[in-house]
Amino acid sequence: MTEVVPFAGQYPVSYQLYSSRNFPPIEAQLPVLKALGYDAVEPWPPAFETNPSGLRAALDRAGLRCFGFHLSLKDMDSDPQGCVDVAGKLGAHHLIAPFVAEEDRRDTPRFWLDVGRILARVQRIASPRGMQVLWHNHDFEYQALPDGSRPIDRILEGGGPDVGYEIDIAWMTRARACVATELERHGDRIRAIHVKDMAPGDVVAEDGWAATGDGIVDWPSLWPLFRQTQAEYVVAEHDNPADWRVFAERSIRYIHSIGL
Repeated sequence: MTEVVPFAGQYPVSYQLYSSRNFPPIEAQLPVLKALGYDAVEPWPPAFETNPSGLRAALDRAGLRCFGFHLSLKDMDSDPQGCVDVAGKLGAHHLIAPFVAEEDRRDTPRFWLDVGRILARVQRIASPRGMQVLWHNHDFEYQALPDGSRPIDRILEGGGPDVGYEIDIAWMTRARACVATELERHGDRIRAIHVKDMAPGDVVAEDGWAATGDGIVDWPSLWPLFRQTQAEYVVAEHDNPADWRVFAERSIRYIHSIGL
């Protein structure tokens, strides 16, 4: 697997392009992100599915990289080779499955083990090319199943030791999971960290999310735990910012201020 070396003792910072989906065109955002200090972007399917080589060219022109990208679990299941080929075109080394639609979920350990097994099948194709498959959490993975286990543990069990984890701090906070415990528990699997923040519980604007450092997550207490994981980079994300530039600027300024 290609190693991403932290820059000057800090993590490279990526920007999840899903944050900017309501402010097209995406390509016009790339030079702005570079000027703000971002090192990379993390695309989601509409940003690349029609022309991954075109997005790669735009990233190259802007001086940005793509360490990893989100893609659907269904695509991973139906066309694992095609997914790995897209990663090659984007220059990415992490293929990240981020979601199971609510209507597709099943409340059984076997279902979530099978999700992990899909990731493992893709991993077998990705490994010879130095790539790794990751799972990205929301909140539902931290809700107990009838047998007392949790989907996240079953997914990683089904995936086997070669499948990694992109951990999302805000979704975990929303699920009322103990972030410190989960960082320690899965530290050897974590390859990327979404430094996503959550607004106080009484805030409904922007769907209750916040720029990194503007919310309730206690980042200074978590930062030392990041170093105990295998994380190679961090990712800024906001699901529904009123102004993507304000979110992007405030987030990276805070990320750099605390030494990430």
